[in-house]
Amino acid sequence: MGSWVVIAEYYSNVYRTEFICRGLETKDQALKALRAALHTYVPSKNIVEKRRHVYRFADQESYLVVIKGKLTVWECTLRIAELVSDSTDPAVAKRAQMDDGAAEVADGPQDRMPPGY
Repeated sequence: MGSWVVIAEYYSNVYRTEFICRGLETKDQALKALRAALHTYVPSKNIVEKRRHVYRFADQESYLVVIKGKLTVWECTLRIAELVSDSTDPAVAKRAQMDDGAAEVADGPQDRMPPGY
């Protein structure tokens, strides 16, 4: 199973995250999919695009996309993310899979199963 995704984050009455592409095996694949989505991604809102501006953040793994329509301006952030428990970094993956409750918050991000599942 691929552990990389491309997501869009935006505010539309509430903060939302939308998965654009899932199941990517490598970070390079995710970056390629991200760069392809910069010019093709359209929000799930009805917007007639007149102009698109793409801004690159310094990390070069996330972008701000501003779409100007006939009546509105719509903004979102497109970025890549890795599933922590499938990380290729063994230290990150090991910390993510700790489920005995012994890990401290300072140990880093963790996936977990709620008790009873």
